[in-house]
Order: sequence, then structure tokens, then C-alpha cells
Amino acid sequence: MTATPAPSAATDDATDDVSTDASREVSAGSCHALHSPVITWFEEHARDLPWRRPEAGAWGVMISEFMLQQTPVSRVLPVYEQWIARWPRPADLAAEAPGEAVRAWGRLGYPRRALRLHGAAAAITERHGGDVPREHAQLLALPGVGEYTAAAVASFAYGQRHAVLDTNVRRVFARTSTGVEYPPNATTAAERRLARELLPRDEPTAARWAAASMELGALVCTAKSPDCVRCPVAGLCAWRLAGKPPYEGPPRRGQTYAGTDRQVRGKLLAVLREAVGPVPQSVLDTVWNEPVQRARALDGLVSDGLVEPLDGGLYRLPQSRPQARPQS
Repeated sequence: MTATPAPSAATDDATDDVSTDASREVSAGSCHALHSPVITWFEEHARDLPWRRPEAGAWGVMISEFMLQQTPVSRVLPVYEQWIARWPRPADLAAEAPGEAVRAWGRLGYPRRALRLHGAAAAITERHGGDVPREHAQLLALPGVGEYTAAAVASFAYGQRHAVLDTNVRRVFARTSTGVEYPPNATTAAERRLARELLPRDEPTAARWAAASMELGALVCTAKSPDCVRCPVAGLCAWRLAGKPPYEGPPRRGQTYAGTDRQVRGKLLAVLREAVGPVPQSVLDTVWNEPVQRARALDGLVSDGLVEPLDGGLYRLPQSRPQARPQS
């Protein structure tokens, strides 16, 4: 892939005297000017990730999108490679017990994603002949697939025109177009409208823009240390032109782990993943010394379909497909 050099970024103090209102007006009026420099930067600096290669196909893209939710690329890479080698097609995963998906998920965290991916694979096999569907509506109808994942698969795998709004993209748009340091905690209707306004009109460019803006947020316009000197659109960024005003919105959610039910659930699942057969309650009791919290965590795993209780106080990873829950 041949790329032209990315335009050089302006220095941080070149426009310190530009007002916030003016910077926002420039940003809004120049939204389409963002496309070319960001895509050009992406052509030169995009990471060589296995799910971006042609041989990954739509199934590889779907696996990666499930795994990358709330999980960094460095942790996903080895698990993704193992999954795609073991289950190169949705039917291969669907043919195994859902507990095998939970086992292979390892320590990626949020293991319900493994069950959802297994459920999506089963639906793809049953409804679409084993091929990940191309249509956004068909993707959205798969179990465990929400608006973001459907848009991402349609865009990244099939080159379609969809607004793909993950945390990185939302942060890029918040800074470049609305002049604030961070987006709201939850995606808003205004963000969706902005994403649609910024979307290039032709499908190939729109798909490239979706990937490029996401990569820009992951590598340059990061949450804690944005590298404005390397940014290809620093001269158009409303937040930077306004002097990088500090964030004044609601407190940003932090993630805790130590001592939480999530930690206990992880320890219980680790024992079950390593076991070759059912595990007695007495073994699970050794992983956490607070019995009430331990029991609550185990009950939660059973309720979520991640663990199956058996007669005689035994537990194992699920062997049958969980019942579909009614949509709320």
C-alpha cells in the first residue's frame, strides 16, 4: 500500500488566541477537510493487525470486534490468533459447546462476550449458511450484536457506509468538532448526528474514514496524553484551537477490579477453565475467603449462563446453548 506523506501538524502555540466559538465554527465548516489528512495518515501509520488483513474475512472482523470491547489490542492479539486457528468459520465454533468458548476466552475479561459470540456463530450457521451476513439489519438481528458491532462489521469487512462510534472515535470527534476534551459517558443523539454529518458520501471512503478515525484515537488522540504534534488535523481541531480547555462534564467513570465481584468471578472461572471435568463446591470455596461475596459471584455466573450447576454440588462450564433472553 503506497501512501503520500501526511501533512505536518501545526505547533501547539500557533493559534492560542483563537476563541472557542471561532474554533468551533472553523471545525464545523471544515468537517469534510478532515477526511483526506486523516485517511492519508492512516495509510502510512495504521498498525498491521491480523483482522485487517484480507484473509481475516468478515468472521475475523467479527471476532476482533467482540474481543476488543473494553480490552486493549495487546491482550486481544494472542487470543484472537488462537480462536481463528481453532474456529476459522462460524460453524466451527457453533459445533462446540458454549463452555469451550468461555474456556478459550481466557483472561480477556467480560466473559459473557464469549457466550454472545458463540450465540452469534450459531445463528450465522443456522440462518445464513455459515457466512457472516452483509446487510446491517441482518447483522443487528444476530444475538449479542448491537449497533456498534453491526456497523463495524459492515464497514470494516464489507466496505459499507456506516457511522462506527467507539470510544476512540467519539473522543476524536469531541475534540476536533465540538471543542471538548472528552465525550459524554454514554453516546448521545447529538454524537450520532455529528458522526453522520462527518461521514464521507461514497462507501469506500466512508469505510476508510471509519477505520482511520478510530486508529487516530487509539494512537494519537489518546485519552490521557494526546500527541497533538503528530496529529494530521491539529490545525483543524476545535479543542486545540480553543486552547485545550479542561474537561468540565460529569465525572468520568473509572474501572476498579481488586476486591470486586468481577475479580471473584474471574477466579472462579479460572478454576473451571483449567478443569477437565466438573468441579466440586469445596474446590471453588478455596478461591475467595469471603463466603457471601463468593456465593454471590458464583450465583451471578450461573445466572449469566457462564457456569452450569450439577447434582452433588458440582459445577462446570456450560455444555448447552443458553435460552435466549427476551429483548427489552
